[in-house]
Amino acid sequence: MCQSEPITGQSTCWGCLSDPCQELLEGLKAGPLANGQVGAGALIASLRRERLAQPAIFIGAGTCGLGAGAARTIAAVQAYLRERAMDADVVEVGCVGLCSAEPIMDVQLPGRTRLSFGNVVGDRVAPLLDAVVAGKLPPEAPLGQHRPSGNAGPYPDVPYLDEHPFLVFQRRLVLANSGLIDPRDIDEYVARGGYSALARTLRRLTPDEVCDAVLTSGLRGRGGGGFPAGRKWKLARQAASEQRYLICNADEGDPGAFMDRAVCESDPHRLLEGMIIAAYAIGASKACIYIRAEYPLAIARLEEAIEKARSYGLLGQDILGSGYCLDMIIKMGAGAFVCGEETALIHSIEGRRGMPRPRPPYPAAQGLFGKPTVINNVETLANVPWIMAHGADAFAAMGTAGSKGTKVFALSGHVQRTGLVEIPMGTPIRDVVFKIGGGIPGGRRCKAVQIGGPSGGCIPAASMDIATDYEALKQFGAIMGSGGLVVLDETTCMVDLAKYFMEFIQSESCGKCIPCREGTRRLLEILQAITRSARREKDFDSLLRFQGVVHMKKLAEVIRDTSLCGLGQTAPNPVLSTLRWFRDEYEAHIFERRCPAGVCKELVGAPCQTGCPVGTEVWRYVAHIARGEHTDAYRVIRQFNPFPSTCARVCHHPCETVCRARTTGGDPVAVRALKRFVVDHVAPSAFVAPVKPAASDAPRVAVIGAGPAGLTAAHLLAVQGNRVTVLEKECLPGGMLVCAIPEYRLPRDLLRAEIDALLNTNIELRCNTALGRDFT
Repeated sequence: MCQSEPITGQSTCWGCLSDPCQELLEGLKAGPLANGQVGAGALIASLRRERLAQPAIFIGAGTCGLGAGAARTIAAVQAYLRERAMDADVVEVGCVGLCSAEPIMDVQLPGRTRLSFGNVVGDRVAPLLDAVVAGKLPPEAPLGQHRPSGNAGPYPDVPYLDEHPFLVFQRRLVLANSGLIDPRDIDEYVARGGYSALARTLRRLTPDEVCDAVLTSGLRGRGGGGFPAGRKWKLARQAASEQRYLICNADEGDPGAFMDRAVCESDPHRLLEGMIIAAYAIGASKACIYIRAEYPLAIARLEEAIEKARSYGLLGQDILGSGYCLDMIIKMGAGAFVCGEETALIHSIEGRRGMPRPRPPYPAAQGLFGKPTVINNVETLANVPWIMAHGADAFAAMGTAGSKGTKVFALSGHVQRTGLVEIPMGTPIRDVVFKIGGGIPGGRRCKAVQIGGPSGGCIPAASMDIATDYEALKQFGAIMGSGGLVVLDETTCMVDLAKYFMEFIQSESCGKCIPCREGTRRLLEILQAITRSARREKDFDSLLRFQGVVHMKKLAEVIRDTSLCGLGQTAPNPVLSTLRWFRDEYEAHIFERRCPAGVCKELVGAPCQTGCPVGTEVWRYVAHIARGEHTDAYRVIRQFNPFPSTCARVCHHPCETVCRARTTGGDPVAVRALKRFVVDHVAPSAFVAPVKPAASDAPRVAVIGAGPAGLTAAHLLAVQGNRVTVLEKECLPGGMLVCAIPEYRLPRDLLRAEIDALLNTNIELRCNTALGRDFT
């Protein structure tokens, strides 16, 4: 258990540190803390960097940091130290999680707390270090300072890092050390309490007691299925066999997911400790980390960690003098998405093609080489040391009734702050997006979040108060998955999103079963037809497109119900969830042959036209204006919009929001101003809609309310030859245009002229006529 109390006022993001336990120190075969030096407080404080003899500079050198330019930052730091003949420790740490602020550089002076700075590219290094060394905070506000520990004193008026909006709502168990320690230094991990849970487990608990503890904690698999980890371990332990295997699935293949990679790069010993405990619990003598070859940095960190652990007596024969033996290897995969499925992964390790097999038998009974095998992903196993150190009840106290503990999400997409987020289960998705992520940039609206990768689904913005809970997400047609959380704003086309995931799934299908192989191909063909321009359709293509759409939902359900493996069974989720929540976008693509988001290029004449709620051909009337053809420009506007003069004054011009000139960094075309120019120079009488005379037996229609919607409906009905009566309670037509918009903004004579132009012989307008009083 935790041996020290958290500092007063400390947030719950990072918990308190524990000293290495007696059993661990006595069992270590190497390192400065070996040979039972329990009282080596000064050494532990030094390894934790609580007492510094010289400055320390920490640079986030995970994949995200390196991608943002951390290598140049490191080179600039080293050049700075050489030029000034200054001694300092330069430490390459992993990712603290705030990927949008990378490269992140921390600076700690002797006797002071550790300061964190974001977006430190090469040319910012020297002035920033000059200011800190001189005892002055640089003009760039730091992200925050770490909590004081040891003899370190805090900086006045600098907020603590765990109070940063990105971190204050987090509870870090799996990511407790990420971005804080040198991932290649096993001694630093040990000094922070690492491997103590393993030592206590091996010395004090039987394998059955470990299985019971994990089962009591409520830990469920974090790789997608959510199967209780303790139950899986018990099944494998109870299987009759002298040989058992443990496999860590680090083959993270979901687009938008990078949680497991970050743990392997930033805190590899936490994963190894969890794996050794799990292997001990099930009685395995061999363990394997299956990781995709596209993660070279993670592989290098794991290889080094395994060698260090072996030299310290934490792997191999007689681990920590307990008599337990475990060998561990790394197996690199080729990046096939299907190898995320348990049985396909096993086939790949065995040297066969990665293809799933029917279950049962399940891997816990008959897995690798026909022996009982437990497969858990990185995050699941990384939770185990915390559970064994703090107790199953402490873990179970976090989360919801059916989803315990915390969950790590990779937050990406259209959101201000992207990165790794670890939150208690049950936290609303809305809080993740807006409180932690900072909301949508550019003032745009959130449309949905896509959770669970290609096997997951979409949650519409209106339903984002849903909890991060396995069962709750299933009700919305989504799954937790491995933890990818992609935020989508109003510029995202949901049909195109479904097509993207279906292209991914179709290309990654192993092809073994017909429902997945052929069904996903047919779903993709339908989605491609929906987003294809009508100009490219041949004879009967339109009919086939409609026929395909009618059967799309049924086809998706057949794939879900009849595919061989879990990946095939969840493959239709992106289609089913977008159909369920964004049917209007499908209908716009199918019936109106337009893409409301302006993404599907073959259906978009111009972004401004797509952005216009009534689909006005902005490009056409702008071209007429350029040629001085103002009347023609007015007719183009009026063809789509019955209130052109009104809209030219009060419209919020979404066309300008999506204008290519704006989205590429410049100012948008002043569309509303151009429209205002036209309507101020051309009278409404310039456009006369052809009205079909109403026959004596023409349908009679009553429209209640003479607001803009009612008048537009009446006009369109009358043009088609219907007899329309408009019933208005007020003394004047216009509705909210009259009641809510002041006359200086919308002159009444201009509004009346537009309304008169809409009325024709087929329309009868009755004012001062109220529903319930004058008619029922």
